[in-house]
Amino acid sequence: MSNASHAPGAEMDVDNLVRMANRIGEFFASMPDGDAARDDIAQHLRRFWEPRMRRAIVARVDGGGDGLSEIVLDAIRRHRAELAP
Repeated sequence: MSNASHAPGAEMDVDNLVRMANRIGEFFASMPDGDAARDDIAQHLRRFWEPRMRRAIVARVDGGGDGLSEIVLDAIRRHRAELAP
């Protein structure tokens, strides 16, 4: 399991971030416009996830994206530059 530090002495559970991202993806996947859904997923991550969380999920995608749904993978890949501060 990969982890990224989010505070001194603490570790961020990347698998939990994957679960959260997939739930966000499930919500937006019901949109009729797939491109808009991917844009909205990325916008949600940008607005509500702190930079360390975004860096950790982008690193997971860069490492192959284990556990991430296709819509979330695609959203992060399309908007990578905006999500990895």
